[in-house]
Amino acid sequence: MNRVLVLFDSLSGNTAKMAELVAEGARSVPDTEVRVKSVAEATAEDVLWCDGLALGSPTNMGILSWRMKRFWDEVMGPHWMKVDGKIGCAFSTAGGWGGGMELACQSLLTVLMNFGFLVFGVTDYATRLHTPHYGAVVVKEPRGEDAEGVCRLLGRRLAEWTAVHVHGRRELHPLQNPDRRPPG
Repeated sequence: MNRVLVLFDSLSGNTAKMAELVAEGARSVPDTEVRVKSVAEATAEDVLWCDGLALGSPTNMGILSWRMKRFWDEVMGPHWMKVDGKIGCAFSTAGGWGGGMELACQSLLTVLMNFGFLVFGVTDYATRLHTPHYGAVVVKEPRGEDAEGVCRLLGRRLAEWTAVHVHGRRELHPLQNPDRRPPG
């Protein structure tokens, strides 16, 4: 059984809405169990439980939120080296385009890499204009096909990669299964 955790911080509720869409995408992969947790309720056991982790934060001055950083410093710090080799990706919201969402995703990925996660970006286009190269990014709340599609694609790809690399389910490899690739 594939295990995916969608861990997020959200003040306005926008990143929480993204988290639900990322989870929806992960659940589209057969035999995948998904947990969605805010940093306020998550524990180290949640991170230790998962095979793959989608990490989401609002963009705060171009980086991850202080609550997310505190979670990794204080909650996960004592579990250093216990999550080595898990698979991770990122997503972020901001108040407007140019607000630093991709930088925030890179800061989230940097935290994951420092804990030994194998991180990835997605080259596929979710829609004609949206691709999560550094992670899924959305202005304000995810509304419409473009914003919702990029979140679902990120979650699906996380579940596919964990199925392939952790559980040996090669039939779910996106390059070997063109039917699972979005139109682009």
